[in-house]
Amino acid sequence: MEKNTRRVGTVSRGIRCPIIRQGDDLAAIVTDSVLAAAAEEGFALRDRDVISVTESIVARSQGNYASVKDIAGDVRAKCGGGTVGVIFPILSRNRFAICLRGIAMGAKKIVLMLSYPSDEVGNELVSLDKVDEAGVNPYSDVLTLKQYRDLFGENRHEFTGVDYVAYYTEVIEQAGAEAEVVFANQPRAILDYTDTVITCDIHTRARTKRILKAAGARVVLGLDEILNAPVNGSGYNEKYGLLGSNKSTEDTVKLFPRECMPLVEEIQARILKATGSHVEVMVYGDGAFKDPKGKIWELADPVVSPAFTSGLVGTPNELKLKYLADNDYAHLSGEELKQAIESSIRAKDGDLKGKMVSEGTTPRQLTDLIGSLCDLTSGSGDKGTPVVLVQGYFDNYTNN
Repeated sequence: MEKNTRRVGTVSRGIRCPIIRQGDDLAAIVTDSVLAAAAEEGFALRDRDVISVTESIVARSQGNYASVKDIAGDVRAKCGGGTVGVIFPILSRNRFAICLRGIAMGAKKIVLMLSYPSDEVGNELVSLDKVDEAGVNPYSDVLTLKQYRDLFGENRHEFTGVDYVAYYTEVIEQAGAEAEVVFANQPRAILDYTDTVITCDIHTRARTKRILKAAGARVVLGLDEILNAPVNGSGYNEKYGLLGSNKSTEDTVKLFPRECMPLVEEIQARILKATGSHVEVMVYGDGAFKDPKGKIWELADPVVSPAFTSGLVGTPNELKLKYLADNDYAHLSGEELKQAIESSIRAKDGDLKGKMVSEGTTPRQLTDLIGSLCDLTSGSGDKGTPVVLVQGYFDNYTNN
């Protein structure tokens, strides 16, 4: 083994923390937990290590909660309490069902318009094969509930076993509102039923709002405009409203955290004071990856990271090592190849965008890439590691 050659690259560690409650000093808890883990496991913090904090514990420490009654009050005030079109929601008991309950409590009737064959993040309502077999064009055809049932029958989600058409209808009716369900992918289709619309899509919401307003809708709101200010002293998120919220109890939601920059900067300062190392810090939610079996794209939060320190701005600027090995240095091997590649890395341009030597590298935001790694590391169940320490992410082949 060569002297001073490091054999380990990027390492992602889940850091166990105490259960976080409202009012806890999260910056102190995160800092202390990372330092305690380092001491216990015998590793040191280095410059450009990344400490990532899940959005869930940030929102919990902030006490950023709201009740279904708060949602209902905001919907009633903004939509008038009559018939409301609720379009393009994702199919989720945890993410949307409780929001739908609150929305329905604030209206007399809900016309629920579901996209098909799947929702925005890939949850399948009906298989594309079945749609093809039925001769239905999902880009133009609007289906009533009867037409949907006649064509496709009952379809249960592959992972949850839930028939979301029946489930969402039941949620609406139990909240005291009349329910009508239709299926369409064109936003304008809802205007045949009502001119008051809450569009529940996440990443396409700006386009949907624009189309509805241009088509003459009287009231157009996104989930980001529900609980974007306090209602009766509730939690809120001025930028994202109900987007990024999760079910907390049967009657409350935990909202996406707000004002996170002071937190990440304080953790960064605490670590610098304690260790002398300048780490980067981010808050992360859902990672941006797709499950190849269920076809579900994980990102149900409006962004992967709502706050991060300045060193995490931008995208990777990396050479493709296998391209160099197979092309520029195909005639080299062993130590000569290693030295040639190291020289190329040291001499690389500050911006490799569009250049062949970077083709095949991942041109995504650093926070999306690291956030996805952290989401997979921490999981969403009982691991108890809401903080993730990523070391060596910014290293390359030349670092020893």
